[in-house]
Amino acid sequence: MSGSRIVALGHYQPPKVLTNDDLAKLVDTDDEWIRSRVGIRTRHIAEGETVVDLATEAAQKALANSGRSASDVDLVVVATCTAVERSPNTAAAVAARLGVRAPAAYDINTVCSGFSYALATADHAIRAGAARTALVIGAERMSDTLDWTDRSTCVIFGDGAGAALVEAQEEGEEPGIGPVVWGSEPEKGDAVVITGWDPVISQQGQSVFRWATTQIAPLARQACERAGIDPSELKGFVPHQANLRIIDAIANRLGVTDAVVARDVVESGNTSAASVPLAFSKLVERGELSPGDPVLLFGFGGGLAYAGQVVRCP
Repeated sequence: MSGSRIVALGHYQPPKVLTNDDLAKLVDTDDEWIRSRVGIRTRHIAEGETVVDLATEAAQKALANSGRSASDVDLVVVATCTAVERSPNTAAAVAARLGVRAPAAYDINTVCSGFSYALATADHAIRAGAARTALVIGAERMSDTLDWTDRSTCVIFGDGAGAALVEAQEEGEEPGIGPVVWGSEPEKGDAVVITGWDPVISQQGQSVFRWATTQIAPLARQACERAGIDPSELKGFVPHQANLRIIDAIANRLGVTDAVVARDVVESGNTSAASVPLAFSKLVERGELSPGDPVLLFGFGGGLAYAGQVVRCP
């Protein structure tokens, strides 16, 4: 096969919306303080819904939007850092819910860069002939990891899921998913951690901010170079939705002046591995991107891992 392409996208967020004013009743904060530091106004919080529930909803929408059925899928990959069950893994549980028969199914955990890692591994599997049609999902219930008395973290994160239906292309067709740029800085892995059996997230906010605003743009440029495109030619840029100031700083350094830049963090908060597909799916659903548009996806964060690739919009 010459490569793979994204056929359709889907996303899902729990119905409960938590505003900044709601959070001001829990911790010493207010709307102005939150918006000035991270740009977030609202986030969605799951009540009674599991990571599998969130992932399944997003995957069902991606399948419906693609016109394909569960019987077409032979690979399911879920990026998540908030799965509770050790076995079966989230991907297998989602496949069972959807009625996918005998798929390869695995989870991947690189936290906030997880979707781009998962998309790359699915693309590689298809290129190698090990799969033809893959569901690639980013799903997180970050609210499970929050200390609701810690205003430095509880105001940032939200829950949700996004999914892509990816399929093989025939020889001679231009690949719809470009080469991945990925890596990590494991010596700085303690900058964002979720530890323990009753997990609580903590992060070194200033360290992460400095790293993201200085190191990610050159890596994102490499992803464009590997795809044979200049950043100025991009029609869309969907970075990890970590913080509005980080998003704007990276976009400015990258020079994506004419591209639609995803800023879903304002409405959804930081949803870790779900943030890139969630934001991408919304842009497509609203018609802000057109079929065939080159779009740069780039995830970064926990573990100080990163990954990104240029894709063609479905």
